[in-house]
Amino acid sequence: MDSPEITQSMDALRARLVPGRRIILGIAGAPGSGKSTFAEWIQRQFDPGIAIVVPMDGFHLGNAIIDGTPLRQRKGAMDTFDAGGYLSLLRRLVRRDESVVYAPEFRRTIDEPVAASIAIPADVPLVITEGNYLLAEQEPWKDIRAQLDEVWFVDTPPALRLSRLVERHMRFGMDRAAAEAWANGPDEANAVLVQATRAAADRRTIPWN
Repeated sequence: MDSPEITQSMDALRARLVPGRRIILGIAGAPGSGKSTFAEWIQRQFDPGIAIVVPMDGFHLGNAIIDGTPLRQRKGAMDTFDAGGYLSLLRRLVRRDESVVYAPEFRRTIDEPVAASIAIPADVPLVITEGNYLLAEQEPWKDIRAQLDEVWFVDTPPALRLSRLVERHMRFGMDRAAAEAWANGPDEANAVLVQATRAAADRRTIPWN
């Protein structure tokens, strides 16, 4: 993570953290780009209680909703998320008028979102949220972008992204053939949409290669 671009971005982020104000930083990127790892790395650069990560993936539609529908074969696509719920959460985090807000997280071990798994106290000044579609122009994603102070785009080389995706899918139960088919099929279709939004980011970076 030690690069001039990241050092400059982190210096600018620290400068924006002033008493009494909350910054909501978005980390966008295609599937497998390393958004989650990068968001967690940013969190660790601050003292405890300063930053917290709130992933968009907590708003995956549950399997009870998508099983038996065409959405099941496109899990991870834009319309397989509760975008309205995500927008409502971000608005609550922006208002900062509750002592604590609870957010869901996605657990890959069970392939399901779990409600109220992340606590965000009102005194946390930096909320880092990461996800594929933070820069999408469709409604309500455009309104989601409006809640974010900045969005950084993780621009990872395609071959590296694909290898990570295959390894991830295999780690959570797929055989290699199924993992490669999913990474090159639904994941790649989503990646094309996400990559098309990169120009709208405030900063673009490759955290590692």
